[in-house]
Amino acid sequence: MSDSQRIPPPRRALWRDLRHLLAYTVKRLLALLLTVLVSVYLTIVIANMGGRVDELRLVQIRSEAAEAVRADPAFLDMPGEERHALIERRVSLEVERLRLDQPFLLRSVDYLQRAMRLELGRAEQMHSDRGSREVYDIIVERLPATLLLFGSANLLVFFTSVFVALTLSRRYGSALDRGVIALAPTSAAPGWFYGIFLILVFAFVIPLLPAGGMVAAPPPEGRWEYAASVLRHMLLPLAAMFLSSIFVSIYSWRTFFLIHSSEDYVEMARAKGLPSHLIERRYILRPTLSPIVTSFLLMLIGLWSGAIILEQVFNWPGLGSLLFRAIGHRDTPVIIGAVVIFAYLLAATVFLLDILYALLDPRVRLEGGRR
Repeated sequence: MSDSQRIPPPRRALWRDLRHLLAYTVKRLLALLLTVLVSVYLTIVIANMGGRVDELRLVQIRSEAAEAVRADPAFLDMPGEERHALIERRVSLEVERLRLDQPFLLRSVDYLQRAMRLELGRAEQMHSDRGSREVYDIIVERLPATLLLFGSANLLVFFTSVFVALTLSRRYGSALDRGVIALAPTSAAPGWFYGIFLILVFAFVIPLLPAGGMVAAPPPEGRWEYAASVLRHMLLPLAAMFLSSIFVSIYSWRTFFLIHSSEDYVEMARAKGLPSHLIERRYILRPTLSPIVTSFLLMLIGLWSGAIILEQVFNWPGLGSLLFRAIGHRDTPVIIGAVVIFAYLLAATVFLLDILYALLDPRVRLEGGRR
């Protein structure tokens, strides 16, 4: 008897599914890696304007070298030719350090290789709050603020939407149900749009909450006082993101629940006298997990893309406002580093969506339509 025949059929099916899931995971990882590579390389080319930024950088290097030599009293009595030669040597050293003497195509590939390994180099104009010029340190300092704000907003929207959508599916056609349907188009406006009005009302007309920032100045010394200050500053941006997505999320998931609540097996469960909470959890909520997770993660992707404007409106010290400042300063390494982090966040979100969908929905075909 062969080894495959000795394995019980349920276990063979489990191993087959695991192999299919592993193959599917590898394929999705490779596809997302290719997407990240292309997006990061396009960012490198665009941020450098195809190499034209190097010309501006050369002018800046020459200007800074000449200013440094003229400002140093030790070089005041130096003849003009020697001073010019000293400036040229400083310029050549800086050009060699930045590898500006090499073709842009060669440097762009090197930038891409180092960016994918998160070796982001040094910033040209910006620095972290602790004075570091390393791009990695600058981004790591700002990333937790973005994750805190957007993670909290997404979890709040998710659990509120599921709870309210389940409630509305039991009260189809009620005044509350019609009200949510009427308010669903309000989610067409982005979060920063609501943020402007919230700031006007609750920070200026009725000054109850701070207009921006992450913590009071100077920051409180106590741990709990600091957390309370952060929470107080989070209320307005959280409310803005909540208003921009809550009604359409409730409307979408309420539709899913209504569709599944009219299925024959749900009616059969009701006829058997099963409790309503058990019917909702087992026969309505469980089959709708796949579309719910899909909608939630797609909403998360949309919120990532809106981080730049929203954080700028609320002066939130996150990755979005950092990218906005880097664009204003034309700090190419910081721009590329921020885009790399955003690309990784988006890729991780899409990858999580694919894996969860494959785990939740047994109808997903993992290998070219074959199971």
